[in-house]
Amino acid sequence: ELEQSLRELENIKTENETLKEYLGLTEKYGEYKTIPAYIINKDISNYSKTIVINVGSKDGVQENMTVIADQGLVGHVISVTDSTAKVQTIIDTSSSVSCMMSTNKDSIVCKGTLEDNSQLKGMYIPTDADVIQGDSIETSGLGGIYPKGIHVGTVKSVSNTSNMIDRYAVIETAVDFNKLDTVLVINSTT
Repeated sequence: ELEQSLRELENIKTENETLKEYLGLTEKYGEYKTIPAYIINKDISNYSKTIVINVGSKDGVQENMTVIADQGLVGHVISVTDSTAKVQTIIDTSSSVSCMMSTNKDSIVCKGTLEDNSQLKGMYIPTDADVIQGDSIETSGLGGIYPKGIHVGTVKSVSNTSNMIDRYAVIETAVDFNKLDTVLVINSTT
């Protein structure tokens, strides 16, 4: 009997590994405990851009937990039932994420836009900051919800307005929200 339960444990372990591989869970998120999930509903309409995933409070999911995919940041949990959770994505117009540019470590706030499901508007750029096209943007860890250092996207272009205070960057999200079907909920840092 002991042998059998050991075998079963091995199987579970293998299944877990497979799932992690299937989700393409790379080493870069190894420091987080994560709960894998499938998207069961997507509402990527004009204003609200939310997804529903197949894990909930019975799986250890709570409000405000960070949701990532292999490519980077997806959003955070805004409500939970026993077996599902609703996630506000970073492309939602009411979403705003404190980020930093990887080259010069300057801070920037990435907000969802109405125009595009794969773009964010990078705002509140320090007036003396150099915004570099193609630069990588990641979470700064400020502002409460998201841990530091999660990849958000890359700078696609910069609109230099006549007033430096108004300039903004267009940021291409790392995650393709139209194709997204599996995600990871960050449970805690290990």
